[in-house]
Amino acid sequence: MSNLINCFSAKNLHFYYGAHHALSNVNMDVQDNTVTALIGPSGCGKSTFLRTLNRMNDIIPQTKVDGTILYRGQDIYSECDVLDLRKKVGMVFQKPNPFPMSIYDNIAYGPKLHRRPSKQEMDNLVERCLVDAGLWEEVKDRLHKSALGLSGGQQQRLCIARTLAVEPDVILMDEPTSALDPVSTNHIEELCFNLKERLTIIIVTHNMQQAARISDYTGFFMVNNDKCGELVEFGKTSDVFYKPQNEKTEAYISGRFG
Repeated sequence: MSNLINCFSAKNLHFYYGAHHALSNVNMDVQDNTVTALIGPSGCGKSTFLRTLNRMNDIIPQTKVDGTILYRGQDIYSECDVLDLRKKVGMVFQKPNPFPMSIYDNIAYGPKLHRRPSKQEMDNLVERCLVDAGLWEEVKDRLHKSALGLSGGQQQRLCIARTLAVEPDVILMDEPTSALDPVSTNHIEELCFNLKERLTIIIVTHNMQQAARISDYTGFFMVNNDKCGELVEFGKTSDVFYKPQNEKTEAYISGRFG
């Protein structure tokens, strides 16, 4: 692996939904070409933090951010164009959300918005993204059939292929396997492992075994006494799981709470 540099840096980050203080003083550096897992009990701010990284929370009324999030050294809340940021920082949601169109057109949709590739270029791009998402062999003979006819696991991999089509640097994943069967889950985990060769992946998961299997770094969130989500511990996954520095982390990992 090449020398690691910071892809994202969150500094003294606070986030508010109206009067509700949802995240308190989060500090985290995410390095390039790694998988970072965010774990913790429900309601602790994992998904809220994930959505601050591509400003998805902007669409919610009366939200506020204090502190700084840098993407490759640039403050995303004061120096970045939001559309450009979301092209570079793609997102895969908990529930697969393919567009109600063909498999081919799902992948072609984003590139057509940003540029005008030729038919041959588009055909090559669609194939490459489906291969990267581990889906090509399963769908190559029905590219022009509705994506809604795919299984749940196939739909989720199609959503990953659709995200890859606009050539992001980062993919955010919000519990992408929570609704999938074990075989489909294994497909997604293998994808994470393979894609980090050229991408940075940040994944929210309630499955601690999954976090231990696929991530290089882990952040443990929980709700503090002021009802705010806070980052309790962050570090290499092997350290967080087997040599935690905080007794709260150890209690959660061992199943004594959460």
